[in-house]
Amino acid sequence: MAPKIPGSQPVPRDGTPTTSAVDDLVALLDIEPVGENLYRGATSATGWGRVYGGQVLAQASVAATRTVPDGRTFHSLHGYFLLAGQPGKPIGYQVERLRDGGSFSTRRVTALQDNTPIFAMIASFQKAESGYVHQLAMPDVPPPEDLQPFGDFLANPETQVPETMRAYYARRRPFDMRLVETNRYTGATGLPARQHIWMKALKRLPDDPALHSAILSYASDFAMIDTALIPHGRIMFDPGMQLASLDHALWLHAPVRVDEWFLYALESPAAGGARGLARGAFFSRDGRLLASVAQEGLMRAKSTAFVIK
Repeated sequence: MAPKIPGSQPVPRDGTPTTSAVDDLVALLDIEPVGENLYRGATSATGWGRVYGGQVLAQASVAATRTVPDGRTFHSLHGYFLLAGQPGKPIGYQVERLRDGGSFSTRRVTALQDNTPIFAMIASFQKAESGYVHQLAMPDVPPPEDLQPFGDFLANPETQVPETMRAYYARRRPFDMRLVETNRYTGATGLPARQHIWMKALKRLPDDPALHSAILSYASDFAMIDTALIPHGRIMFDPGMQLASLDHALWLHAPVRVDEWFLYALESPAAGGARGLARGAFFSRDGRLLASVAQEGLMRAKSTAFVIK
């Protein structure tokens, strides 16, 4: 049976959804096999007019994972976003088994909608091994308990954001998010291109490492281009900007639990040529570096801009 499309379930008269947003995300990632090395995934209504790139990343990683030998977990993926996905239409995932070596497996995944490629990815999987260990230090930031939930922050009428942004985040979300830096929404300009966000799934998840890795892939597309906009006084929901993810790379360094607090530390080292580069690092609550991310995105200014006053 195909997974239920999130947002499509009935809502009782008291307004309480029949499932949580986390349940919806888990169902979204339970892609359906439709042939040898072929899978089909549902798409959800995002309120954004296109499929969230993190969903395509995560579903593609699940498709690749289901074709590798037991005991191998994905440690890196490199993908290109070719076309925006259309919400409400299924996405097909075609997996090519490029290699199964003694330690590593390599897969190529092409995501198609209406028989047109919208995303292409190569992912690498490795059997468990021990080796040398070192890592980047975790940033010194306040704990999530000392920070306001993002939804409460946006609900404050003094928070200066477009109404489209309030409406977008008013929808059910699978994560509790806490922003360390909020001054970009108060009219401050010339800020450094960095931000830190605490995240955690809103309910406990099964002890399935592949599921947690897939959900981290889903989260890894969040706020990347947005970070590159910070020095320029722009935000993701600025109607004066044309924005799109162009490519994406993710490396997993340690086992992940997305139902426990993790910190997403983001920075943008450069922008130019209507593109912005962003890098990110995921840290566990106890300071372990879980994953590293890099993405380049389109940042094209249009005529009308949202100005924070």
